[in-house]
Amino acid sequence: MLLRLRLLQSSVRCELLSISRARAKWRRPNPIANSSILPGIFTPTFQFNAHYASEIKKESVSFGVNIFQGRISTEQVFPYPSVLNSEQSQFLQELVDPVSKFFLEVNNAAANDSLGQVEDETMEGLKEMGAFGLQVPVDLGGLGLSNTQYARLVEIVGLHDLGVGITLGAHQSIGFKGILLFGSDNQKKKYLPDLASGKTIAAFCLTETASGSDAASITTTAVKEGNKYVLNGGKLWISNGGTAEIFTVFAKTTVKDKHTGKEKDKITAFIVERKFGGVTHGPPEKKMGIKASNTAEVYFDNVNVPEENVLGGVGNGFKVAMNILNNGRFGMAAALSGTMIGAISKAVDHAANRTQFGSKIHEYGLIQEKIATMAMQQYVTESMAYMVSGNMDAGASEFQIEAAISKVFASEAAWYVTDECIQILGGMGYMQETGIERVMRDLRIFRIFEGTNDILRLFIALTGIQKTGDYFKRLQMIMKNPLSDPGALMEQIFKRAKRKLGMSTGLSLTNVIHPDLTASGDLVVKAVEHFGTSIEDLLLKYRKKIINHQFLLKKVADAAIDIYAMTVVLSRASRSLNKGFPSAQHEKVLCETWCLEAFGRVSSNLNALKSKSSMQAISNMKAISKELVAKGGVVANHPLGF
Repeated sequence: MLLRLRLLQSSVRCELLSISRARAKWRRPNPIANSSILPGIFTPTFQFNAHYASEIKKESVSFGVNIFQGRISTEQVFPYPSVLNSEQSQFLQELVDPVSKFFLEVNNAAANDSLGQVEDETMEGLKEMGAFGLQVPVDLGGLGLSNTQYARLVEIVGLHDLGVGITLGAHQSIGFKGILLFGSDNQKKKYLPDLASGKTIAAFCLTETASGSDAASITTTAVKEGNKYVLNGGKLWISNGGTAEIFTVFAKTTVKDKHTGKEKDKITAFIVERKFGGVTHGPPEKKMGIKASNTAEVYFDNVNVPEENVLGGVGNGFKVAMNILNNGRFGMAAALSGTMIGAISKAVDHAANRTQFGSKIHEYGLIQEKIATMAMQQYVTESMAYMVSGNMDAGASEFQIEAAISKVFASEAAWYVTDECIQILGGMGYMQETGIERVMRDLRIFRIFEGTNDILRLFIALTGIQKTGDYFKRLQMIMKNPLSDPGALMEQIFKRAKRKLGMSTGLSLTNVIHPDLTASGDLVVKAVEHFGTSIEDLLLKYRKKIINHQFLLKKVADAAIDIYAMTVVLSRASRSLNKGFPSAQHEKVLCETWCLEAFGRVSSNLNALKSKSSMQAISNMKAISKELVAKGGVVANHPLGF
């Protein structure tokens, strides 16, 4: 013990020197050219100023942000959210039964898919139920649902028909969500009643031919002429593009900087009505899946848009777009949780009744492994969806990382579960009559739209790293004036020193989890400590160049996703055990198994960040890719020599 204390004292001295040197060397990463997917992640300077003095005590409560600093903030993850009051719960239940019945008895997913649009009877029924204005305030004609209530109904839609889900989601999750979030009172009163009733349909117009995830590169323009803007350009792959009457459109506008007087192009959001004139659309796109939803190009030719239809302020379009997407991602996780429930039910039913080699196939280990993994994937996705929606309903302002994680995880989990369902069903799963092949076709788009999973992984990693940079900035300011907050400085020094010696930093979840899940909680703590150390090492090693190491950033994001997944199921299973839910012991096993497997993946990903063999593999992959691009395809000679 005495030896470890002496080593700790020595390490503290080294850490003081290390921080001092880092302070002299560190510079915040430069901005990404034309960045649109990583709003506000990097700004040009990393110098101390008076502004940060007031922020020394201001710490993020986002779990996702804190793990990048090797810390655990429990505020938004423990206990598991319970945000519905009795009145909201009762109202939700009154909606759940008729919506479920409607999708079982009226909606025909196969017919919608074959027809290439939602059947008229289904559309009219949805409008009568208020499905087009779920979160619109009651006084404006909607149902006024909270995010959690909305998630529950979206889950039912995802269980039955993703094509209908996209039609509804493109309308309200993104189509007119900007009006809900940023609209003036006049804009809300003018547009929301008809949108909520389904009398008018909305669409979100951001993507262009040469502008996907990089929204800042859009070419659609809006030129100010008197008290109006003249809009010109085109948008690509717009859901509801051929049926919408109201569009949230993003265009470049010329804005004068109030400080310098210089003019520059910035994105502005507009509410555009088809009846303004000059708004047209192309034919419906022929797609792999979600065929029931309308997808088309939309064109704007000298469209006169009144200046009062600017949404969220001139030049604030990027902020509007990112907030719309961030606020809607939890709904995707909820919908895909429903999709997985349907696939699991089909797989379990088949496994329980199919006999091969004299036994029901559910008795075989390989099938048991598939079913168990499918169950864990669904449990994690559902836990994420209601964790994020619960945080939002509780008034959280920081949930961007968590929302992005839920989208990435849900879209990949649903694909896995559906694929395994087909595998368990065998040839029957491949046939149209089971409906699973349609679900798989519908699912493929979810890893692409509303931020591709590849881009969102960079968003997760770089947002967390940027926040960690802010944290280190505050520590560096304290280094400049140690008396301003000596406790914070010493806490960081001792934490780093303990990490170097392999000692625990003192993190614990003992007080917030059920005792039966202590082992799983310990795995989360170890994962967070390892993660924080790894991020710190990356920052010290690569500094601003970290942005160029996407192979490493992917591993960082994957580790963050797994840690968040471990935490949400730990929180949910703890609640079930504490309340004595009938499924509590089952959830305990789901949680324990998930945490064991996820911890292994986290360790593997973080160890790979500094593994020589991993670095060699990355170097090789770069070389392989470069050769294929140079040749335009496969480089290796054919084994037959021609």
